Amino acid sequence: MEGLNRHKKKSVVRDWIESIVVAFILAMFIRTFFIQAFKIPTGSMRPTLIEGDHILVNKFIYGLRIPFLGKRISILATRKPKRGEVIVFIYPQQPKKDFIKRLIAFEGERVAIREGKIYINGEPLEEPPFNRIYYYNRGVYGNEVEIIVPKNCYYVLGDNSSSSQDSRYWGFVPDKNLLGKAFLIYWPPNRIRLIR
Repeated sequence: MEGLNRHKKKSVVRDWIESIVVAFILAMFIRTFFIQAFKIPTGSMRPTLIEGDHILVNKFIYGLRIPFLGKRISILATRKPKRGEVIVFIYPQQPKKDFIKRLIAFEGERVAIREGKIYINGEPLEEPPFNRIYYYNRGVYGNEVEIIVPKNCYYVLGDNSSSSQDSRYWGFVPDKNLLGKAFLIYWPPNRIRLIR
């Protein structure tokens, strides 16, 4: 009888351990390929995102990114990135860091910043959110000279242009570094909203 009770206790412990391991593997799979939570550390995206906001990022929308290979399976993408979306990517100069910025321009486009406005191929971006933000023409890649975005790259800017380290300073985001689209602030409760 005592041996039977000991066997039942081992069985219960084993069931708990198996459940925890399965839950962990499932959570890691979802985090790697589908949705990941991030916390905003700086004010570079103010007023859209502020320090301490907790956000969710859709990692599946642009295609599955294979960890360690740095490649994306575009066939599984639901769509391509769009201008104006808030994206999360691996910082090109420090691959262990993730950055969040607004997507401004695509490969082959000419970008210039003049008098607070962004120009793409000579035409100003005047629709929201671009018409609500004053963009400073600072940095090597942000002065008044037009820059052409290289192949398979993006040009990104922070909404708080006066204090954002972005493509104006360090250049372009390679497509392979793209992690996903930020779509929801879920914490704190008074900031819950879709990200636009």
